[in-house]
Amino acid sequence: MEKELIYLDNNATTRVDPEVRDAMLPFFCERYGNPSSIYHFGGEVAADVEEARRRVADLLGCSFRDRDGIASEIIFTSCGSEGDNAALNAAVCARPGRMRVVTSVVEHPGILTYCKELERRGYEIVYVPVDGRGRLDMDFLKNSVDENTAVVSIMWANNETGTIFPVADAARIAHEKGALFHTDAVQAAGKVKIALDELPEIDFLTISGHKLHAPKGVGALFVRRGIRFRPLIFGGHQERARRGGTENVASIVGLGKACEIAAGRVGREQLELSRLRDRLEQGVLERIPAVRINGDLENRLPNTASISFEEIEGESILMLLDQQRICASSGSACTTGSLEPSHVLCAMGIPYSAAHGTVRFSLSKYNTAAEIDHVIEVLPEIIERLREISPYWKERGK
Repeated sequence: MEKELIYLDNNATTRVDPEVRDAMLPFFCERYGNPSSIYHFGGEVAADVEEARRRVADLLGCSFRDRDGIASEIIFTSCGSEGDNAALNAAVCARPGRMRVVTSVVEHPGILTYCKELERRGYEIVYVPVDGRGRLDMDFLKNSVDENTAVVSIMWANNETGTIFPVADAARIAHEKGALFHTDAVQAAGKVKIALDELPEIDFLTISGHKLHAPKGVGALFVRRGIRFRPLIFGGHQERARRGGTENVASIVGLGKACEIAAGRVGREQLELSRLRDRLEQGVLERIPAVRINGDLENRLPNTASISFEEIEGESILMLLDQQRICASSGSACTTGSLEPSHVLCAMGIPYSAAHGTVRFSLSKYNTAAEIDHVIEVLPEIIERLREISPYWKERGK
């Protein structure tokens, strides 16, 4: 009999919640109308889209409604990367003449790659460093933001280490110089409390559905009321002319349902996932030598454990875990296939011998203590096996 799958790569993507699936199903067949149509059949679907928009706003702590009662600060997108690109595009257009963009060295590729594109257009990109725990250098950030800065973009929580950044402080620094502020909250949404009504300096915020048990191919971008917004995608009048293209209704409804579920679970999920994460880390530290836990251990996501195993290859660990039907990753899914160590771990100054042997375990509400115990049981043998054939480990033992 085939072993049960143990999925510990939830920062890459998550299983769709059955309640989300059920909410989506009618929109593939029975409720297939175009929400932009003027007839009643389309109008009913448009109302479902607006209900989903309200649920996203509720998860993000955004209470603003326009005169029609619509949570118009929420724009539906296709994914987190689109939201990131759209936010930076809108920000630089809203601050014409300002030619500096400030971000961190450990951002998601959705930010870093777009910043390279902006650099090709003549913008100056300033990258804020982090320390050995992945914590942002706030003095460097403050000294980097000036009157020429169009936007500061700092992620809410790092996708590899789980380290949470002080986005409220970073946003205030940006506003002091008249710059806009964006945060990629893709990993944070649903795992920690977000209350945008209490954080007026945050102008843009990105989330992605498939990180919180909604389907792939849908996300949302929060744009603070009053911010001039230039679309990234031009087309029809959808999303109040802020994103062209017929709405992905089924997935939007799914995202709304996922946000509703997450909003009701966030406190309990923090507690349950942090207990499982700590159980995993403690078990690894007790049974395996030459191991390090990466990130800010005092201020991080409850579900993320970045663990470095000295003197062996992370890819080899993942292959042997896969043989045991255990899914984990070496870092961001958007950089899988690269032979170089994670840019996040390199920025933190993690030694090459450890960075190459790093595995990210990321948990969800579907994981159990029994699964964690099984990983703790099989992992020591995997590490020992790889170290037995590692010339670097043998050299270290001399």
